[in-house]
Amino acid sequence: MISSSDITSMASPLLAKSFFPSDRRLPLVVSPTGERKLEIVEAALRDEVQAHLSKVGGILFRGFPVDSTEAFERLVKSVTPDLLGYEFRSTPRSHVNNRIYTSTEYPAHQHIPLHNENAYTTEWPMKIWFYCAQSAQEGGMTPIADSREVFNRMPAKIKDRFTEKRVMYVRNYGNGLDLPWQKVFNTSNRTEVDQFCKRAGIQQEWKEDGELRTRHVCQAIAVHPKTRETVWFNQAHLFHVSNLEPSVQESLLAVVAEEDLPRQTYYGDGTPIEDSVLEDIREVYRTVAVQFPWQDGDVMLLDNMLAAHGRTPFKGPRKVLVAMAEPCSATREGRLV
Repeated sequence: MISSSDITSMASPLLAKSFFPSDRRLPLVVSPTGERKLEIVEAALRDEVQAHLSKVGGILFRGFPVDSTEAFERLVKSVTPDLLGYEFRSTPRSHVNNRIYTSTEYPAHQHIPLHNENAYTTEWPMKIWFYCAQSAQEGGMTPIADSREVFNRMPAKIKDRFTEKRVMYVRNYGNGLDLPWQKVFNTSNRTEVDQFCKRAGIQQEWKEDGELRTRHVCQAIAVHPKTRETVWFNQAHLFHVSNLEPSVQESLLAVVAEEDLPRQTYYGDGTPIEDSVLEDIREVYRTVAVQFPWQDGDVMLLDNMLAAHGRTPFKGPRKVLVAMAEPCSATREGRLV
């Protein structure tokens, strides 16, 4: 992990580096010392990412002239030129420009738990960018947490159980309860869906009503390909029905059987995950979470395996854009525990 003394010894004439007052070194805050033009500081910003991202897990670029989607895209592509599309999606987003998307479009009152992007599948982006085009009047923060610390603080019995069994994600698409399969897979062709699922190791089932059910056993714990550090890397707590507000859970289970829930998680062998285990997982995330208020123009880059992110409820208009880069696959040797 990087320390304040490391930053002092790596001073840049163009950039100032600091941390928020906290006992955790996440995120590293990088700001201009004077020159703010992106075309001038881009090389220095790339150097900062190369030097620090895999150590701290996240970098917040604050005070730079990022005042439009185009400026955000320019900054992103100067560091990570090849952006990814939002494939096999789990949440509603809107496409903004090229491969720039809105952040998750859930209602403003809803809390989004900490999670690593696409950890519910076996392919994910290594880097994820956030751009605050408009900060909320109140709330709307993007909490982050070090996935290494989450793993280290997780009770040993839980780590052992998830390492052995992994996580099964069961999804039922459409029926007005969740995203339709056409939107998730970006196609209306069933054959293309079947082919995608076969490649990804997803078990699919076409139901009598024409809707789709999938089951996918994925990693619970992973090893970072660069740092070789072990990280907690799944969305068992987020996909589980207990993540919903009690009244929503009750209403949902009153109209559908458990096997038809829009989303549910189990251990990889199909056995239920205990409520107490899920609460312990959520408590670890709450313990290690770091929050800071967005400022308009802020750009944050996370190593998606080293840092989880979420969203707090908010009031007033809020606009945060997202971009993803650098694909990683769990099927490559050495990526999983």
